[in-house]
Amino acid sequence: MTQLLEKALAEVQKLSDPDQDAIAAMILEELADEGRWGAAFARSQDQLGRMAEHVCEDIRAGRVRNVGMDEL
Repeated sequence: MTQLLEKALAEVQKLSDPDQDAIAAMILEELADEGRWGAAFARSQDQLGRMAEHVCEDIRAGRVRNVGMDEL
């Protein structure tokens, strides 16, 4: 465990039980969300690869041009 996490948990231990549970729930939800994001990202690699290849084809074919923010 890192020193920062140890410090954070030491501070959490000073809180009431309901506050500790609320923080624990937030941490667990964040970890679950990270897991869902990682799985979704892993499943999208083929599609992202196809999209990137399409963009490269558009660039090579001259269908893309650089514009500044004021030109959008």
